[in-house]
Amino acid sequence: MQHPVILASSSPFRQSLLQKFNLPFSTFSPDVDETPHPKETPQALVARLSEHKARAAVQHFSQGLVIGSDQVAVFNQQILGKPHNKENAIKQLSLFSGNTVTFLTGLCVYDIQSNQTKTLVEPFNVTFRTLSQGQISAYCDAEQPYNCAGSFKSEGLGICLFEKLSGDDPNSLIGLPLIKLNQLLAEFGLDVLNQQAQLR
Repeated sequence: MQHPVILASSSPFRQSLLQKFNLPFSTFSPDVDETPHPKETPQALVARLSEHKARAAVQHFSQGLVIGSDQVAVFNQQILGKPHNKENAIKQLSLFSGNTVTFLTGLCVYDIQSNQTKTLVEPFNVTFRTLSQGQISAYCDAEQPYNCAGSFKSEGLGICLFEKLSGDDPNSLIGLPLIKLNQLLAEFGLDVLNQQAQLR
């Protein structure tokens, strides 16, 4: 392959999304401090972290196109991160009940050799059903979404929490906006469809 592809993430969800492109790729887990800067907007935060994660690849690789991504949930202009436990997940989902939450996914493609990056932020809106405490607790026990921004897994049982989804790419909700990723890779000279012929 002309451009080795590297995913700066240990997330099994992002890995399974990237597999849709049918390209070989390597992965590593970037060690990046995800603490927001003072007065940093959610958009600036996910863009910065996506680029930092992608650039961390130079510690492990000497060439390749590196994909970095980061995601936050935004509600009432507050950044909501991963809940980490059931109590916090119940609090988040109780807040979201009957409301619309915006998920911002940062995406960066970094070319190690040229030291160039292309970064964007993809929004996606999720309108939640009005949920009872029993439904929220049952969902948390069933799926334990404690390492997921927003306290749910939309690719699983989390779909039952929603009334409506709106955005350009449902993949971005899971953590990797594939439509935009395809465009960014093409800007670096990697055409995903043309590569299929070379892989046969």
